[in-house]
Amino acid sequence: MPHRIVVLGAGYAGAFSAGLLARRLHPDDFEITVINGESDFVERLRLHQLAAGRDLRHRPLTEIFAGTGIRVRVARVTEVDPDSRTVTITEAAGLDRLTYDTLLYALGSTAADHGVPGVAEYAFHVAARPAALRLRARLDELGDSGKVLVVGGNLTAIEAATEIADSRPELRVELATSGELGGWLGEGARRHLLRAFDRLGIAVREHTTVERVEATGALAGGAALAADAIVWAAGFAVHPIAAASGLAVTEEGRIAVDRQMRSVSHPDVYVAGDSVFVLGDNGRPLPMSCASAGFTAMQATAAIIGDRTGRAISKTALAYVGNHISLGRDDAIFQVVDGDARSKSWALRGRAAARVKSAILASAAWNLSHPSFGRPTRRYRAVAGGKQSVAA
Repeated sequence: MPHRIVVLGAGYAGAFSAGLLARRLHPDDFEITVINGESDFVERLRLHQLAAGRDLRHRPLTEIFAGTGIRVRVARVTEVDPDSRTVTITEAAGLDRLTYDTLLYALGSTAADHGVPGVAEYAFHVAARPAALRLRARLDELGDSGKVLVVGGNLTAIEAATEIADSRPELRVELATSGELGGWLGEGARRHLLRAFDRLGIAVREHTTVERVEATGALAGGAALAADAIVWAAGFAVHPIAAASGLAVTEEGRIAVDRQMRSVSHPDVYVAGDSVFVLGDNGRPLPMSCASAGFTAMQATAAIIGDRTGRAISKTALAYVGNHISLGRDDAIFQVVDGDARSKSWALRGRAAARVKSAILASAAWNLSHPSFGRPTRRYRAVAGGKQSVAA
């Protein structure tokens, strides 16, 4: 019977890993199933663009995985039981339970409401395609008038605010952040950021903590912030399925792993993307980001291949080099950081940075369909009973 590998999630981490596993492992020895809530691969890093009015290219998973033998199940994961090695899913046909030999957990994250009342009922977010489309529909309803309040000061908040302001100049856009806007950036990059906000007419409320969201706006420090649409972009949270499963997790629910991305409590479970908690090469936890998804996906894939075929496991560098922030359609910042994740004085800015980010996003999408590019074409056979390998 083939060794059953189940991949949960087909975002940047899950889709890349699944494709690479299918192209590196022999189909007679391994059976790979991908479970994802949507039939398409969703470019999450472009969802603020989708919300603002741009149309994104459809990338069906069946086309991405064409010729690989991967089975795609469009379903929602409702339970993971690592002790019995089963996954429960809900799909159009109803409830089903799958048994696995190896699990790759890559369910990613969603918007974190931090327990703020009214967020779930009244706010919009851009952490998933359906949510971005709901925001887009609301912005369409506002027409040529209305006010949009973006809550948050991180990369997603900045990108959402600038994209909406750039694509829909008829709307008034305001951003409220509990800290200093772009305070982590280098001096030159922060000046560029503030100039972009001025150019786009985005009002900024710094040191403003939103305590409640309502149908007509938000409350912060007792003051009412009127808005016709609130975009909640105050951080990310992982799905509670991991914690409920009995896997070892951190206080915030991310799965604790070893250097090879194996769960520290259940070594037949591998983790990649936003759901993983692992220290980078600088000794700091890797942030939830596309770059981290790539690093952890490559390491988890290498570990699965090594553990199941007896090959030495290559070591993927877990280094975070910088922040890339879009500021509308033709502007961006790439802020380089040092080994301690502190911003350096140099940053790429303007149209050049925007072109670089566009190229990175395009190459990330291309790599999903070509995960073996530049790698040997050999497919590896399974070692009887599985075998834990050592790092190369």
